[in-house]
Order: sequence, then C-alpha cells, then structure tokens
Amino acid sequence: MAWNEGYVSDIEYTNGFYSDLSPHHLNFSCILNGIEPVPLDQPYTYFELGFGRGQTLNILAAANANGQFYGNDFNPAHVAGARALAASAQLNNLTLLEYSFEELAQGRVSGLPQFDFIALHGIYTWVSRENRQHIVDFIARYLKPGGIVSLSYNAMPGWSCALPLQRLLLEFAASFPGRSDLQMQAGIAYVQQLQSLQAGYIADNPALAPRLNALVNSDPHYSVHEYLNQDWEPLYHTDVMRDVAGAKLDFAGSSDLPFAFPELYLNADQQATIDLLPDAAMREMMKDYFLNTSFRKDVLVRGARRMGTVRQAECLADVHLAMLVPRAKMAFTFQTKAGVVTGNEQVYGAVCDALAIRPHSLVELAALPALPGQSVQSLAEVAAMLVTGSQVVMYFPDAAQCESDGAAAHRLNQSIVAQLRYGDDYRVLCSPLTGSGIDTEFIDRLLFSLLIPEREQPDLATLRAQAASGMAQYGRRLLKEGAACADEAAHRQLLNAAIDEFMRDKLPVLQQLRML
Repeated sequence: MAWNEGYVSDIEYTNGFYSDLSPHHLNFSCILNGIEPVPLDQPYTYFELGFGRGQTLNILAAANANGQFYGNDFNPAHVAGARALAASAQLNNLTLLEYSFEELAQGRVSGLPQFDFIALHGIYTWVSRENRQHIVDFIARYLKPGGIVSLSYNAMPGWSCALPLQRLLLEFAASFPGRSDLQMQAGIAYVQQLQSLQAGYIADNPALAPRLNALVNSDPHYSVHEYLNQDWEPLYHTDVMRDVAGAKLDFAGSSDLPFAFPELYLNADQQATIDLLPDAAMREMMKDYFLNTSFRKDVLVRGARRMGTVRQAECLADVHLAMLVPRAKMAFTFQTKAGVVTGNEQVYGAVCDALAIRPHSLVELAALPALPGQSVQSLAEVAAMLVTGSQVVMYFPDAAQCESDGAAAHRLNQSIVAQLRYGDDYRVLCSPLTGSGIDTEFIDRLLFSLLIPEREQPDLATLRAQAASGMAQYGRRLLKEGAACADEAAHRQLLNAAIDEFMRDKLPVLQQLRML
C-alpha cells in the first residue's frame, strides 16, 4: 500500500479557516446544549487530526495563549507549509507532526500529553475503515475525561442521490492516470456531456442539480479531495456513534449552533414523531431524514456532564460578543442548513447597536434598557444566529486576554500579509481578543499591512499613494462590473472609494478586535 493509503496527495487541500474548531466555539456549543465546557481560563491542550494546510491551527495557537496546540497531517507538503508559517510567527505553543493515524493511535509518538480538545475537519468519511478505527483508538488513548471532540463528516441520507456521481468521477479518474486536478476537470466535462445527453441517472434526479452546479464552479483543490479518495464513505449518525462508543464518547450537539434550538428547524409534529423513538442516536439520525443532511458537525464529549438551568445561565454569562462587520451591513435574515430564519428586528437591532460601540457580554446585553425582559438564555439564541451569519464572533474573555498585548497574533498577522505578493492563499487575519480569525479581502489585507502598529501611521493621501503602489507591485486590479478595471483613472477612483470604506467601516471593527 502506498503511503497515502488511497487518499489524494498529489495536490494540496484548500487553505481554509474553520472558526467552529476554536475552543471558544466548541465550548459555546456544549453550553447551548446543556453540557459542561472545558475551562479556558487555565492552561489547556488541543490536537487537530489532519490539519491540512494548517491555517486554522496557526490562527488558534496565535490567538489563544492559554492553549498548547498540537496537530498532525500525513501529507509532508501540508506539514512543511504549516511549520513555515508557525516559524515565521514564532509560535512557541504549536507543535506540528507528520505521522500516520496508526502510529498516533498506538502511542508511538513520544511526548504527547492528554488533550482537552481533539478536532477533525473533513477526515473521518474520507479515509478507510481501518484508519477510522485508528482515529477512535487515538481519541480513546489521549482524550481527557470531560474533553471535547469536534468530528465533521459526510452524512446520509443527504448524499444518497450523489453516491453514483462520486463513483463515476472516481472510476473515470482511475481510467485516465494523471494529476488529480486534471482528472477532475476531465471528469466534470464528461459528466456535463452526460447531462446534455439527458442520461437517466441525472435526468431522473433533479435534486442532483445544485451539487452538479457546485462541482462545476468549485476550486479543484476542494473537489479533488471531496470526490477522488478511494475510501470515501458517507455515514449515518448512528454509524458514527457506534464507532466512537469505543472511546466512551457522548453526543453533545452540533457545532452548527442553530441546531441547539430545535424549534428553528422542526415543527411540532416533526418533533413529536422523533420523540417517539427511544434511542438518542436514532432520534438524532431522524433529524437528518427530515433535513436531508449531507454534512454533520458533531460535538462529542468523553463523559458529558449535564447542566441545570442555573449552571447553564452562569456559563452563558461569561459569553462575550464582538462584531465582525460594520453595523450598517448587519442583517437579521439567516440562511441556515435548516432553512431561512428571520430574527426579531427590535431585539437583534438593539444587540447590534450595542456591539457597534464595543464588545458586550450576554449579561451586559440583557441589562440594556432597549432589551427589557431578555435573559442570557434568550440572547444566547440571538448570539448563535449572529455567529452563524458571520456577523459576530463569540469568545470567553479570560482566555483571550491572557496575552494582553496579543504579540503572537500580531506576529502571525504580519506573516500573513507578507504573503500578499504570492496571491490569496492566506485570507484570514488573527484576533487576539476573540481567540479566532476574520476573513478579509485582498484590499483589506493590503491596507492592514500599511497600518500595522510597528509602522508610522500614514495620512490619507500617503495611504492612498502607498495602496496604489502596492496594487501595482502585486499586479492586482479592483473589479468593475465583474472584470478587472483597466482604465487607470477609473481604477484610482475605485481604490480611493475602497480606502474610504475601509477607514470608515472596517478599521473600527479591526480595532475592536485588537488587531490594530
């Protein structure tokens, strides 16, 4: 067997940031579901299995001084790139490893501690059954009692209509050896030909259309890793719970926060039908049947301790919120996996008005005159929806403020903006306040690089000149009507408008997040 064991390794995975893997987010999910969290106001340990390009792990390590972070990926290109980024930011609380799941599971890696958090994003249903057992064995060996696991995976029944599509792409690729991204491009073209010829499989499955459209428009680095692994096997929730029973894991909830509020996605009759079932795993799986779930983000705990309402309120009182977008761009209609949810304009508006001034705790928000009768429990739902809509970030302040000057976060941000000359691979900047990151556009990172604290702050005219010079140096143009603006005068107008918007709307957000 080759070292990659049937997993795609000839091109790297996408360089994403997954905020729901942060210790803060996982703790919030547990609290919303009535499960005791892991204390973040004292030292803790965190391990990511299969960290890919390592952007998430670097961000989390830089932004959370109380954590000792570890990660493993079997792809040496991934490990080398992640280590280079960590070294450039001098992250002394991050250890990046290159071992197989078997070596980890058997304890053949010296020096590993017991972990409070173990996270896997997009690994479990893309590897062989043998490696899934190694993953469970690793968790059983290294997760502390009370520790939290984030386990995301392709789920059934949502993938049922697309199973033949994945098999077709995999078999097609095997018939035409070559680089996997080129195999995928040729495979997509072949599927499009079948579509134009009204092949029965495609014509008789209208639900397949959105997935086909997404496949055509997807980044090949994503689609290759999604579809072309030999041991690709979507699972039912009950399958996964039987697997992880060997590690003594209990299901706590989902890191998709709205799922903590069943009334948002199940009507009374649906809930009553689910409640007829005696088995908890079966009840959870039935939600997937109602929602046709194709991807789950399960939060699991080794020895889940249930909280009463008083203890839950105490934990929620420690939740703080900070805005990620300007107040004028905050909206209260949310597209979730369960459908569209529209928030109460008065309540959501008052919360966002307060956050536009400064970050607030749920206790502070509940005390606002504009929010009479609101409790921390009711505002927790508001927080969950705003976090899901990427308008707000939640955090626990004691942990985030341990390193008051945010030196590691600032070093990492300098390393990230230094990547501008190479393209858009690194889009996320690190917030030392929130223990997480914020996605940014190229122009935002360029202006950020010109305003970082180590430099003398330029006046507006100088900033405009420096930004224009930077755009030219990096060979970048802003878009006008969907295309790169070629006219120099028009481009200068676009750039000046973007700078004005950044200074007016985005800079205050970055300052609140202690990034500038």
